[in-house]
Amino acid sequence: MGHECSEYLDELNDYLDGNLDPGLCEEIEKHIGECANCRIMVDTLKQTVTLCREGVSEKLPVELEKRLEDMLRNRWNEHFAGNSK
Repeated sequence: MGHECSEYLDELNDYLDGNLDPGLCEEIEKHIGECANCRIMVDTLKQTVTLCREGVSEKLPVELEKRLEDMLRNRWNEHFAGNSK
């Protein structure tokens, strides 16, 4: 019996790193071959990992960096402020 898409999510990092049991790896590859959504997600993750490993760091303009930091801080506070105990 195969897994549902959501059941594979916890395994994707190990799958991409090549650290999975060969049987589970084969099962995921079969699922990816049949499921377009998961195939797109895995391809996107692979591209992201490649860009992070090989990408060149670019310095943002100071004003843009400040606006981005402010936006991220505000979003963080909206979602998580008061949730920690």
